[in-house]
Amino acid sequence: MQQLVECVPNFSEGRDSNKIEKIISEINKISGVSILDVSSGIDTNRTVVTFVGSISSVEEATFQAIRVASEIIDMRKHEGTHARLGSTDVCPFIPVSNITMEECISLSHRVAKRVGDDLSIPIYLYEESAQIPERKNLANIRYGEYEGLSKKISDKSWAPDYGPLELNKISGATVMGAREFLVAYNINLNTKDKRLATDIAFEIRERGRAKRRDNPYSPNSLDGEIIRYKNKKYPCGICNFTSKSYITIINHNNKDHNYDLKSLFVAKGYNKSNIFGKPVIKPGIFSNIKAVGWIVDEYQRAQISINFTNYKKTPIHKVFDIVCKLAEIRGVRVTGSELVGLIPLGAMLMAGKYFLEKQHSTIGVPESRLVEVATQTLGLSDVSAFNPKDKIIDYAVMNSDKKLVEMSLNEFGDELSKNSVAPGGGSVSALVGNLGSALISMVAALTFEKKGFEDSRKKMELSGTKAQLIKEKLAKLIDDDTNAFNNVIEASRLPDTNDDQKKEKEFAVLKANKNAINIPLEVSRLSYDILELSYDLINDVNPNSISDLAVASEVSFAALRGAILNIYINMSEVESDKEFSDNVLNEIDTRLDKAAELKDKIFKESIQIINS
Repeated sequence: MQQLVECVPNFSEGRDSNKIEKIISEINKISGVSILDVSSGIDTNRTVVTFVGSISSVEEATFQAIRVASEIIDMRKHEGTHARLGSTDVCPFIPVSNITMEECISLSHRVAKRVGDDLSIPIYLYEESAQIPERKNLANIRYGEYEGLSKKISDKSWAPDYGPLELNKISGATVMGAREFLVAYNINLNTKDKRLATDIAFEIRERGRAKRRDNPYSPNSLDGEIIRYKNKKYPCGICNFTSKSYITIINHNNKDHNYDLKSLFVAKGYNKSNIFGKPVIKPGIFSNIKAVGWIVDEYQRAQISINFTNYKKTPIHKVFDIVCKLAEIRGVRVTGSELVGLIPLGAMLMAGKYFLEKQHSTIGVPESRLVEVATQTLGLSDVSAFNPKDKIIDYAVMNSDKKLVEMSLNEFGDELSKNSVAPGGGSVSALVGNLGSALISMVAALTFEKKGFEDSRKKMELSGTKAQLIKEKLAKLIDDDTNAFNNVIEASRLPDTNDDQKKEKEFAVLKANKNAINIPLEVSRLSYDILELSYDLINDVNPNSISDLAVASEVSFAALRGAILNIYINMSEVESDKEFSDNVLNEIDTRLDKAAELKDKIFKESIQIINS
């Protein structure tokens, strides 16, 4: 599956278009990188570039962009309204698709070390990459800005994590790290009353609000009297508990509500000596979100504008549901929502599964269905059309070249029938396996919905979900097999006029041929998984679907054998790596025997069920 990491470097140049273009051009030179956005401000004198790609491509693009910025931006002459430390001020790496936070942290360390060593720029690590707690917050590191950097670096407690222990007068310093994807999201209300949107925003935001007494004449909490801290009277913002001491109310929140009230006190500037007379803090319902209410003149309605700093811990769909309830209490309704910018596919899939479960429907459905359910339920097309290809980052950066898997059946058949060796039997084997897993998912979904099979629902859902995952993997392998063959051809065309070139070519050809074997090897593994799944379900599915289940096993066995044939024909090309070839041959010989036995069992038992 496609791996995507996002990088959002902030460069201290927003006025000179030639300099900005040089930085952008350097990023564009790196294959596998897609620039999503470039935003420049004249007053801030700052440009924010957003680009995505694989780990390796983003790593190289980031370094080259920082290198160019260090060559053309002189911080000694820089002026702007935005806080900044260096020519490249801050540079976060964000996991988007099939990449872990740990991988992004490692990426930030590698780039930080390279920038520090090769460009002599001091690097501070922040957010998830921070090695010192005080440096987790960007504002703490930026304090004093470029002008105070020389003094700051001389303080041992503020020694850079990478790079020289002295100021780079031209380039300053760079803050680098890993963080979660930021999602900007608006929820629309059927009202023009900004105060109602603000009231709801205060309820849900991490920062919370001032606790108020209920106003019997208004559903808006802003109309209630503010409750304040008094001497030896510390009310809880969540429940009716009142403490006589500062420490006790903090401990109460930790113990009874699992809430860090002390951190919120610090954020608001509260302490033991100045708290009397200040509003009692009512913590927000959710962590990891910021929210405000406002009026959108274009739509003539109130909106709750929300920034999600970690959509995995605080999912969009759960916030949406709570806002719907809070709106109803206040006599208004949620009419839909909209995204500002892009959203990761993972967030949409989470939402799709959540809403299907609420509908008591199986989540073992195609990815496209999950996206459709999320889009419809969240009302993402309320004010403008929501096109997943434009709004979901994983889709937006896909290669524009049409893939085999995106072709119609007729188009694929036409492409296959041409006088070229790719696509060929390998891609067809992956396609056949894909169809087998789709059949299993269909059987599981039909049984899930069938009256009288309620006890099998959990098993059907798990099996359908597993089948969908196998289906998606095999779909990718359709193109991967063709690409693998093309890579073999490219490697064989490398020059070999001297000994060094011959060694490089031999290595490249061997590597390409191993990959050309590993692809059908994975097809054989996944096809066998379908066979196992078929046999596991045979006695639990709706008998009316048993023929479909048996067909799934037959075509999956065909896919497995087809993949193995593609392995055999390439084995002569990897004989120099005996360990590799022996391991592969042992694996497929064992799998073929087991698969044949399993397929025959499924066929015989299916006939018995049909005839019973």
